Amino acid sequence: MTALMKTPDAMTKVRQEIRRVVGKKPLVDENDIQMLPYLKAVIKESMRLYPIAPLMVPKETSERCFIDGYEIQPKTTVNFNVWAIGRGPQYWENPDEFLRDRFLNSPIDYKGKDFGCIPFGFGRRGCPGMSLDVAIVELALANLLYAFDWGLPDGMTEGDVNTDSLPGLATHKKDPLSLMAKRYI
Repeated sequence: MTALMKTPDAMTKVRQEIRRVVGKKPLVDENDIQMLPYLKAVIKESMRLYPIAPLMVPKETSERCFIDGYEIQPKTTVNFNVWAIGRGPQYWENPDEFLRDRFLNSPIDYKGKDFGCIPFGFGRRGCPGMSLDVAIVELALANLLYAFDWGLPDGMTEGDVNTDSLPGLATHKKDPLSLMAKRYI
């Protein structure tokens, strides 16, 4: 929601997509979500820039390997910085920008096949709740954007919205997001 409030054109576009697909129904449902590619792209881009857990659960190497010329011995604990990977210029053009069209018509998913986008980890020890997490975020955000027109409080502009987060095991906004909601339906 923070990224959308900083980019009003993206907010307008995703809200229009949702309202066009859902029509006059009282709620967005799971069937509607499959017809909302822009919503899905916005969520993927948000998770790339602001992963829920900036550091993954540590992994242990099972055999000797080499990474970028460094020898890693068996039984070495390896930490993956998901936040840094999601902002890696080797994976992304303009990595620090919220480019919501980045994931439109893109085969990149959350399952870990694309190392540049691993907000849920990867492999056998990736987040077991990934599918449920994504479904909940998609449905919750779609319903919030469908049911309300969101705006900033009087006197506040997009430039005042702070996207900084606090350090920690989970991503927490440094400053709360203040919004005004006006009922749409």
